Amino acid sequence: MVFTRRTFLAASGASLLASGGMHPARAKSLAPTRTMRGGANNYIPNAPIVKRIGGGGFWMTGSVRRAGDGAPLENIRIQIWAHTTEGYERDWHSHGATLTDAKGNFRLEMPQIVPAFGQAHGHLAYDSGDYKTVFLRPVMRSSKDTTLNADFVLEPS
Repeated sequence: MVFTRRTFLAASGASLLASGGMHPARAKSLAPTRTMRGGANNYIPNAPIVKRIGGGGFWMTGSVRRAGDGAPLENIRIQIWAHTTEGYERDWHSHGATLTDAKGNFRLEMPQIVPAFGQAHGHLAYDSGDYKTVFLRPVMRSSKDTTLNADFVLEPS
């Protein structure tokens, strides 16, 4: 048999698949979330875990997954803060944290987010050490929205 470049590559790939050396499903990778510009503005380390920030009425939601395999991460602390109807984003009482559940999901109720510097936006942070720190600053489509979702994909530190 004469091997051309094409037959060599096809034979090599089939051999890897047959031997278990490469699985198409495992070859896919979930890239880590990168910190967003302005995400760390007015960050205060170690905000306490709370059931709700202020009077509530607005829901910050999201999920946390592990980079690479996308596995949900449980008991991950996510800090949240924003400029709201009850305070500026630099105010201590505008900050709080929550933990992810077994499916890697989190949600925290807080006062309605209002525009600051022309945009209604929230701030979220993962800052607990087992994974690389990530700061997010998602912008709302409308200042009348009552929910904002932000997802994290964390990379081990």
